[in-house]
Amino acid sequence: MPTVNNLSDSELVQDLSAKYKNLRSEISKVIVGQDKIIEQVIISILSKGHCLLVGVPGLAKTLIVKTISDVLGVKFSRIQFTPDLMPSDITGTEIFDSYNNDGKKFKFIKGPVFANIILADEINRTPPKTQSALLEAMQEHKVTAAGTTYTLEEPFFVLATQNPIEQEGTYPLPEAQLDRFMFNLWLDYTNEEDEIEIIKKTTGTYIPEPQVIFSKNEIIGYQELIRKVPVADEVIKYTVGIVSKSRPNNPDAPKFIKDYISWGAGPRASQYLILGAKALSVLDGRFSPNIDDVKKVSKSVLRHRLIPNFNAEADNINILEIIENLFGK
Repeated sequence: MPTVNNLSDSELVQDLSAKYKNLRSEISKVIVGQDKIIEQVIISILSKGHCLLVGVPGLAKTLIVKTISDVLGVKFSRIQFTPDLMPSDITGTEIFDSYNNDGKKFKFIKGPVFANIILADEINRTPPKTQSALLEAMQEHKVTAAGTTYTLEEPFFVLATQNPIEQEGTYPLPEAQLDRFMFNLWLDYTNEEDEIEIIKKTTGTYIPEPQVIFSKNEIIGYQELIRKVPVADEVIKYTVGIVSKSRPNNPDAPKFIKDYISWGAGPRASQYLILGAKALSVLDGRFSPNIDDVKKVSKSVLRHRLIPNFNAEADNINILEIIENLFGK
């Protein structure tokens, strides 16, 4: 079987599109429904992004990311964020090693961040000091401890979860940290048909065993492919124009933006809109994205980057309505 290194870019597009269908089939052995969420997580991984996953308890947030890590054949690590969690509990710590033969008295023990897919469970339950321990890892794919910098193994992806209905004892993520996440994904309840299937699968003796579809090297190769995908100038111009109009201080911003938004999206939003559109087109077997691809990832990219003001709350204006109006949906 040819490897990603032996395939042309056009062949890689078709190869990834075909393997993605197999991946979805394997994931469906474990996860019923949530197709859109799974698609967006895969898009984020291919784009070298991170996801913030918001949903009430019991919607399989943890199971989704664990299953995805299984079919991708990568190392999975879960960090349960609590008020007493320390930064060293994430990055690792140095211990005294009197038996070390290389002359060093201290030995660095790597923390759970040294994995390929990190589940930061209920990230808003820990103070900002500990939340920030993930910032360098998310942005630079590196960890600095005791003056030494360690490079994290690729691919590296953080999926953080939040519970939207329980806010007591939580620490809201600062906008600067929210901006590190490519997507903000909201899980909803499954429909009745899917819930029936879930009950059938989870209350019997059936134990699903999803097969590995991608290797680590293949994922890295596909991530490089996404960067090579060409984008028409008109698509980039459209995307930048939309993001620019999300800023209330822009003279060209529509009235509803000036009325309801305090802060608009920055350049990182344009970057992620284009990368998400690229990945979406490749998964669909197309070698170049169009404006519709940009629109399809718009809510996930912009939901946490547009900051509504008091007028929006007073008029009961939903942020998704603002995004829809911005894109003329």
